[in-house]
Amino acid sequence: MTFAGSPGPVESHLVPEAGFELDTFPISGFPRRLGLDLLHALIRAARAPFACSGILERRRPDVVLGAGGYVAGPMVLAARLRRMPTALTEADAHLGLANRLAAPFAHKVFLSYSIPGRDGAKYVVTGRPIPTAHLDADRAAGRVRFGLPADGPVLAVFGGLAGAQALNEFAVDVFGETGPAVLHVSGERDYEALRPKVKRPDYVLLSTTDHFGEALAVADLAISRAGGTVWELAAAGTPSILVPYPYATADHQTVNAQHFERGGGAIALDQSDLSRAPQLVVELLGDPERLRSMRDAMRTLARPHAAETIADELVALASGRSTHRAK
Repeated sequence: MTFAGSPGPVESHLVPEAGFELDTFPISGFPRRLGLDLLHALIRAARAPFACSGILERRRPDVVLGAGGYVAGPMVLAARLRRMPTALTEADAHLGLANRLAAPFAHKVFLSYSIPGRDGAKYVVTGRPIPTAHLDADRAAGRVRFGLPADGPVLAVFGGLAGAQALNEFAVDVFGETGPAVLHVSGERDYEALRPKVKRPDYVLLSTTDHFGEALAVADLAISRAGGTVWELAAAGTPSILVPYPYATADHQTVNAQHFERGGGAIALDQSDLSRAPQLVVELLGDPERLRSMRDAMRTLARPHAAETIADELVALASGRSTHRAK
């Protein structure tokens, strides 16, 4: 297996560090304003399929998987023109622009959620792949690792690298001095500004952690955005208050949160209603039976084997490459 993408700092570091080869080609997203940056982006987009075709000529893959975003489209198009089996993945409950443009060239599209109008044999609802290392972590070991009390409820707060400043600040303002034990993974951007607001030893504030599975395991309840983390919360059976990022494209985080709310495992809460969260936390942590019901519901909604399902589908697609036709 090899990877292809833009020569940005994330791919250039993470892919080789994971032990895989990376081919790069010039590509960028489209700025929202007219100007030279948009013109340059359009020129790069027009040239990208030719660069991708050269990569495919060298690598000769049996199947090509696009993981969404502007990088995937040119590679999927180039693969289709070379009559190679192609597939896409969509992480959210909304098919992004790049995937909408690339879908006609794909033989399979793997969806995290059912999307109206996206059905038939081409579309397969798999859930979103999550790291296997985050599954089945030990609750007691996690409390020791993070320095949390051995007994009593723990509230987990999961911010993020982007889009979670309001959630991060709310958590430390409300629970920084008093309340249940808290494990707060804020993301690196907000960490330094949050630290002075934490006034008690059982409020553990981290910028990030390499032991996210244990962070999930220690939590009796979580407050989180409703991006990709929701699938890890579900796999861990963590009852959640989901606060969608209000500026997400097509408001897809709200749709994500509503999926888990309908299933009974979470409560969806608009960011404008965050003032309701403290009372919800008190009510839920004081109601073990409701938490147990929500935990069971989250596990029912979970799709912990999404990665294996997609891998099996890709093997099947590759083995029947001469017979597949996009619909």
